[in-house]
Amino acid sequence: MPTAVRSHAKINLGLGIGAPRPDGFHSLVTVYQTLEMHDLVTVTARPARDCNIQLTSNDSRVPTDERNTAWKMASLVLEEFGVAADVHIHIEKRLPVQGGLGAGSANAVAALVGLETELGIAKQHVSKSASQQVGASGPWLARRLALAAQVGSDVPLFLIGGTVLGLDRGQEVYPLPDLDSVWCAVALPETGVSTPQAFRDWDALCSREGLTPEASAGKLKMLSHTYASAFAEGFPQDGLTSGSSGVISRNQFWGNDLAGPSGSALVRTGITSWIENDFERVVFSQHPSLSEIKRVLLGQGLPEAALYASLSGSGSALYGLYLTRGDAEAACARLHTAGVQSQLTRTLPRAAYWQEMLS
Repeated sequence: MPTAVRSHAKINLGLGIGAPRPDGFHSLVTVYQTLEMHDLVTVTARPARDCNIQLTSNDSRVPTDERNTAWKMASLVLEEFGVAADVHIHIEKRLPVQGGLGAGSANAVAALVGLETELGIAKQHVSKSASQQVGASGPWLARRLALAAQVGSDVPLFLIGGTVLGLDRGQEVYPLPDLDSVWCAVALPETGVSTPQAFRDWDALCSREGLTPEASAGKLKMLSHTYASAFAEGFPQDGLTSGSSGVISRNQFWGNDLAGPSGSALVRTGITSWIENDFERVVFSQHPSLSEIKRVLLGQGLPEAALYASLSGSGSALYGLYLTRGDAEAACARLHTAGVQSQLTRTLPRAAYWQEMLS
């Protein structure tokens, strides 16, 4: 019987980027936050003599071969466990393609979850419990995260969900105390942003400003501690260690007090006064219309002004966070007047993320 999996989007609550490293990658610090808005990924799989993967989509822009992240994940999982199967994956796109919302990465994790359900892969290690899903230290958790990191840098975050601290290339992930659900307006402009070009523009900026990998390492380490302490007290001051899996137990890391800030606490803690997305420094100069969309989302001076607004990842999607549904709806109305498509949604805490994925 086919398994339908909700493939939720993410936004970045701030994104600090380092100078280019010798290996060609960039170190970064970000807080990922999952959203209710989602694609729907349906997986059908049955044992067979040979491996055969087929992928379809309702959106012609979605690759249906080995370039697709869901395809890559399915292939890696079958190879990892030595399982031969006929696999069909259908992706019903509801999220923008290459919009900075992690849609392709989320599709990969949805394919993984669907395959686990269809084929019973490592069933003894996979818990249906949201708390165990994050806190487990069994071998399958480590293997899942390792597979996810092979597919893409922001794929592992979708194996945690909720509010997540991302380090290194973004693949090293730590569950943060969750935000309560906050209303969100996501702007979906027609403007396209090339992530490789955004990184090239960032590299040029680093060169002009003399920012080296060594100099940015200190900046990013301080930023990671500042992010974490803004979400909970008691953040360890001697650095972050996670072992080979890239994730640690919430109880191990935070103790038993997992109460995170609510929407209004975003203001009380002052987070919204200093978090920023470094990509805005280069993307907005190349695409001034995106800066204007951020201004519309913010609604400064209006009673329904945003708590915070930002580019997500390298864009082109932007978002605003609001205290009430009415405030978020007002932002969507302003975007409509400006000729920009939008979607009303909410942030999705970790427990709800796992409950909704297969419901």
